[in-house]
Amino acid sequence: MSCLMVERCGEILFENPDQNAKCVCMLGDIRLRGQTGVPAERRGSYPFIDFRLLNNTTYSGEIGTKKKVKRLLSFQRYFHASRLLRGIIPQAPLHLLDEDYLGQARHMLSKVGMWDFDIFLFDRLTNGNSLVTLLCHLFNSHGLIHHFKLDMVTLHRFLVMVQEDYHSQNPYHNAVHAADVTQAMHCYLKEPKLASFLTPLDIMLGLLAAAAHDVDHPGVNQPFLIKTNHHLANLYQNMSVLENHHWRSTIGMLRESRLLAHLPKEMTQDIEQQLGSLILATDINRQNEFLTRLKAHLHNKDLRLENAHDRHFMLQIALKCADICNPCRIWEMSKQWSERVCEEFYRQGELEQKFELEISPLCNQQKDSIPSIQIGFMSYIVEPLFREWAHFTGNSALSENMLGHLAHNKAQWKSLLPRQHRSRGSSGSGPDQDHAGQGTESQEQTAREGDSP
Repeated sequence: MSCLMVERCGEILFENPDQNAKCVCMLGDIRLRGQTGVPAERRGSYPFIDFRLLNNTTYSGEIGTKKKVKRLLSFQRYFHASRLLRGIIPQAPLHLLDEDYLGQARHMLSKVGMWDFDIFLFDRLTNGNSLVTLLCHLFNSHGLIHHFKLDMVTLHRFLVMVQEDYHSQNPYHNAVHAADVTQAMHCYLKEPKLASFLTPLDIMLGLLAAAAHDVDHPGVNQPFLIKTNHHLANLYQNMSVLENHHWRSTIGMLRESRLLAHLPKEMTQDIEQQLGSLILATDINRQNEFLTRLKAHLHNKDLRLENAHDRHFMLQIALKCADICNPCRIWEMSKQWSERVCEEFYRQGELEQKFELEISPLCNQQKDSIPSIQIGFMSYIVEPLFREWAHFTGNSALSENMLGHLAHNKAQWKSLLPRQHRSRGSSGSGPDQDHAGQGTESQEQTAREGDSP
């Protein structure tokens, strides 16, 4: 009987020669390694999704790409892949192999607080390690490593675990999205109305929650898990299923890495609970709950940020803003994110069609166009939240910049609607036109069911 090498597993697995079969029992995230040392297919908490039946599109429209960057990156990836195939594990982080890359990445990090930060380019420069590189930099620049006496090697190990638990095959809910949300969170933590009150613990919680808020996302939404009777839906009783899983997965990695093991037990328990409260706040199903509370606080002028409870609430709002800030980015980046999330929706729709399930709202590529989806999302979800955020910040320069991009991007999508309709043989005055201008029941239903473009 031979033992398979198991990484981060719940049980040790054995190959049974009598039955000539493998009995696989998984608890959490498991990766099997063969004798070559090359990781086998990722085995996560979610059922296998047959993406072979879908068209895996490549995103050729990423901005800021230069020929030199492409040439260097393709060679670097080829070199890394060839070493892995020979069973040789690199002794240094991949992005350190090329000084030219490292220099460009360092230059970008010097401007990490700018709203036009190009996370797609940064991810290429770090060779797919944008989340790890960004978090290490932010933890250092905010003084968190020194303040909490964190071990840098342990921190790096934890961040690698988080980054690797994102599914790279997801067009949208992947580690680049997590890095983008983290960079946005960093910008919000610098807002003058908030920054002067934040403690090191607040900052660490905000950055950790942003980095891990979608970890191990399967690329399908909560209604899909519920109607397919997924075990996580049963475990969390159909309530914030994905968010609860993201939180619990994060806690598991924190404990496994022992990043906070040197801190008092009461403090680590508090950190775990606050992380949960922040990540659970990203459930779009609770959008109205948080928006109503924020409006009430701003109307009554009773926010006291010297109070830990009120600071935590504003961290929840900041994370919610960071999570859905794509429509507030410059058009070139916002458009990419819109295309990616809609591609993820359409993949789910094709899965539902294949298994003869009802196609979820916004997941039917034949009926739900990208412009109409985005206009409804901006109108019903993004604009109300960001207008209240601007109210809180006192219409700061960043808030005005974001609202300006939001208005411009909405106009851009509206301008694309007639072209979209003509290409589909529509006169432009049917249901999709109403969807564009005012939103539809499917848009509102999607918000209630816990999904977000």
